Amino acid sequence: MGRIPRAYIFNRLVTLLLTVWIAATLIWIIPRLSPVDPAEIMLGRMTAGAGTVANSEAILATLQERFGLNDPMIVQYVKYLRNVVQFDFGLSTASFPTPVATMIGNALPWTVGLMLVSIVITFIIGNLLGALMVWDHSPKLVRVAIPAAMVFTSIPPILSGLLLMWIFAANMQWFPLTGAYGLFVEPGWTWAFVQSVIYHGFLPALSIVVVSFGFWALGMRGLMITVQGEDYTKLAEAKGLRPRYILYRYMIRNAILPQITAFALKIGLLIAGQVLVERIFAYNGMGKLLYDAILDQDFPVIQGVSYVIILMTALSVFLVDLIYPLIDPRIRHEAR
Repeated sequence: MGRIPRAYIFNRLVTLLLTVWIAATLIWIIPRLSPVDPAEIMLGRMTAGAGTVANSEAILATLQERFGLNDPMIVQYVKYLRNVVQFDFGLSTASFPTPVATMIGNALPWTVGLMLVSIVITFIIGNLLGALMVWDHSPKLVRVAIPAAMVFTSIPPILSGLLLMWIFAANMQWFPLTGAYGLFVEPGWTWAFVQSVIYHGFLPALSIVVVSFGFWALGMRGLMITVQGEDYTKLAEAKGLRPRYILYRYMIRNAILPQITAFALKIGLLIAGQVLVERIFAYNGMGKLLYDAILDQDFPVIQGVSYVIILMTALSVFLVDLIYPLIDPRIRHEAR
């Protein structure tokens, strides 16, 4: 495989930085197209809670100054870019004066854990089922059962979550209705806490897996049909190799490459799909944080969460570009 040329790494880094910069700029511009003033929202909450607020005009001016809303737009933009590089997203307007970075830091591990478990299980199951749909040696029952099971992929994640919650939590009471871990479990690196997290995260993860595996299965099916007719597959069959060996070594290994690229791109979409799932299960992740921020019109939190999601997706694509030759030795990084 050889080492990766510096020019290739440089080009990919430039693409990564441009992607993140353009996305961060759009995240900054879009909320400012709204006529809503975050300082006025905060003052409105104070008024709703206390009935009346003395010196409201002075408080409003102080809040606008605190959030930098009185600065010229170019000054606000430069400050925003400087802070974003340092992962400083300011203070939450709904949970003032809690820093947005602290809120994201508390929610991110839960979302990453749920996302990785869901997408890895979905990726493996979906691609395996897609391969079995095409493989000549698959039992007929498998070829009939898999397409029938894919009817669940037309259900939105929130409906699958509610259905699973009703069956396994409300009726059978096998799993808890809500929460990321037990109320009486102390968070920490203990077996009791790990068990509680797995127990509470099973239904949210399953609700995503049930409706997502069809994406991978259909994609893998189309790729397997192409690979099945290649000369190297026919040669392997003529040499008398075992069918299972041909399935793994010659067919799946070559057909799965485009799926790995989709795996990286799917990360951002999966986090977006987890928003309502985390909300109905009261799972303390980025999805629930983003949902609550939208309801509260908490623009700093919305910007921070959106930026982190975009950054995770861009980094995933960047890493996939670098490790592709490890997956397929036929691929070489261009030196030019």
